[in-house]
Amino acid sequence: MDSEVNNEFPVDWEEDHYFSRREFFKFVTLASGGLAMGSVALAAWTKLPKGTIEFEPAPIAKVNDLAPGKALAFSYPRPSDLCILVQKPDGEFVAYSRRCTHLSCPVDYQVENNRLYCPCHNGAFSIDDGHVLQGPPPHPLPKVVVEVRGDEIWATGVKHTEEGSGEAH
Repeated sequence: MDSEVNNEFPVDWEEDHYFSRREFFKFVTLASGGLAMGSVALAAWTKLPKGTIEFEPAPIAKVNDLAPGKALAFSYPRPSDLCILVQKPDGEFVAYSRRCTHLSCPVDYQVENNRLYCPCHNGAFSIDDGHVLQGPPPHPLPKVVVEVRGDEIWATGVKHTEEGSGEAH
């Protein structure tokens, strides 16, 4: 009866897991090609211009709501995008993403040091352009573009900058 079963289902179980040299090299070639293409695509994506991304303008606060040297937390462009608005001692309004570029801990304004500070790993960012002053953050904070319209402060977009240059790339 065993010979009848083998004739109905003629699979040699000993050779079922056999992987030929040709199949192995085919797999290695395809996997290597896929990894190479992925690396090229990732490298090209990182070189794309970041610049300013415009979003629907949104009011943040009234001009009189914020005194020089003070900060206000807000969300822009989505409710989950934490940001911070600061009126610098000279009266200029600036805003940045409130998520540290290291591990997304919330940053706060330190008026005594005139900088944005991440307490999680002692990271600090410039209040002038968001570049990294100290600590482990690998990139500057994205800057929220703000405009004063009458007696209101509005957010109009987000600008990503290159480390150390303050220029969009």
